[in-house]
Amino acid sequence: MKKRCNLGILLISLLLILGMTSCGNKDSEESTVTTTETNATTNTKGTAADTNGTATETNGTTTETSAIISLTLASSETALPTSGILQEQAKEFEKETGIHIEFETFPDAQWRDVLKTRLTDGTAPDIFVVDSDPFSLYDRIRPDINCIDLTQEEFVSRMDTSVIPAISYEDKVYGITFSGKKIWVYSYRKDIFDSLDLTIPTTYEELKTVCQTLKDNGITPMWEATSSGWHQVLPLFESGPLYASQVPNLYEKLNTNQYNIRNIDSLYTIIQQLNEFAQLGFYGDDYLGNNMDDEQAKFIAGDFAMTLEGIGWPGQLITEHPEMEGKVGIFLMPWADNRIVGINPAANALFGNKNSQYSDEILQFFRFLAQHDQLQNRLDGDPNALEICWPEIKPKYPSEFTTYLNQFETGVVMQAGVSYIDAQWMDVGKDIEQMYAGLMTPEDVLEQIYVRREKLAILSDDSYWK
Repeated sequence: MKKRCNLGILLISLLLILGMTSCGNKDSEESTVTTTETNATTNTKGTAADTNGTATETNGTTTETSAIISLTLASSETALPTSGILQEQAKEFEKETGIHIEFETFPDAQWRDVLKTRLTDGTAPDIFVVDSDPFSLYDRIRPDINCIDLTQEEFVSRMDTSVIPAISYEDKVYGITFSGKKIWVYSYRKDIFDSLDLTIPTTYEELKTVCQTLKDNGITPMWEATSSGWHQVLPLFESGPLYASQVPNLYEKLNTNQYNIRNIDSLYTIIQQLNEFAQLGFYGDDYLGNNMDDEQAKFIAGDFAMTLEGIGWPGQLITEHPEMEGKVGIFLMPWADNRIVGINPAANALFGNKNSQYSDEILQFFRFLAQHDQLQNRLDGDPNALEICWPEIKPKYPSEFTTYLNQFETGVVMQAGVSYIDAQWMDVGKDIEQMYAGLMTPEDVLEQIYVRREKLAILSDDSYWK
């Protein structure tokens, strides 16, 4: 009996040992798999994360069950093509490489501050979009500290040389950009003008007469959306070529602190004229609360007759709404009787986060976008663009627009030619909004432009201000 009991105990012990060994092997295999995947998905605060898996948290450590790399691309709401072409290219890139691009957008009025904060605290996205110019790039993103150096990339030599200064710092290139030169003009409803026997204005007084006629007939003359923070500033600084034509070597004198910006008569005149339009009701009743997202629908509905937009805007409108064919024309901004086309060679550009653990994948995405066929896709897929800043891709300007614009002289806009202008763009927008509300005068707005410029120069340790 005792022998039977001992034999039974021995058998049970052997079974238990075998069972524990089997479980231990299974746990070991699972642990090996989990460790491998965890190492593949290790993430650093503020950089890309590997997604599309189920995350489990143990002792504060997150483990992913998928090893797909995901890069975050962040921008302001209006910085990327509204057609969604970049998102489509990102999907194609993911199919080719398995690398996912996650898009984040922020309100225009907040983006610059948000990006500065995230660059400072180490939570910046892997790729960020900046409205770059050669004067404010360093202050905005500190490219030598925060951005991947692209100088040796093959595609840099294929970009238009005119855009390189806007994405460079101390002879190193940090950004990749696609937009062609920016030209802002008024798009107007031809059919509305024709019905009221109106012709396109060439002077400020003619513009005012057209607006009064439209208003008298129950049509809001102009679209404005001051809540965007930036749109209302365009007439001031896009008219820089006008100012330069009136003061010899103006840009150079401003940049070397030899000329007081408060003495630019036409700049002050335009601020006054903008304020007069607001007081006359030419922007409608809701312009202080309008959002740029509503612009297209209201233009199609005929709620207003004119809007200040990029030269490619009518093309996108007609592509999306063929019924608008033949109903949209353009004309030059006639503020202060301007007759010079302002050209901005600077544009929104993509920058790679130097502190991202996925710098190789960021470069891979940039190289993909710079492929010839993708450049063509970029232009073809963005009806709002008539050219891109890559000479190998042929522009698509409508002959009607080319004929119209060719009759004018051209010049570089103020924010691309004068220091400490673009850096205060959103602040100027707030001042104009305050002026429209009756809380500031045109004199106050001009004075603040001067004061901020002085402060920015001193903060930048500009030698011309010493």
